[in-house]
Amino acid sequence: MLKWAAIFFIISLIAGFFGFIGVAGVAIEIAKILFYIFVLLFIITLVAGIVVAKRIS
Repeated sequence: MLKWAAIFFIISLIAGFFGFIGVAGVAIEIAKILFYIFVLLFIITLVAGIVVAKRIS
């Protein structure tokens, strides 16, 4: 689970980088949407990973 959280975090950083520096108008909007989606997925998988880790140990 934490592996997926890290992957989503890296993807959100990449999407944010391309979206917030102003590559192109449409790319900015797509990157912003992807950034928020992947940040949300990162938070969800991080919380799920912590909960599962606590139940296992």
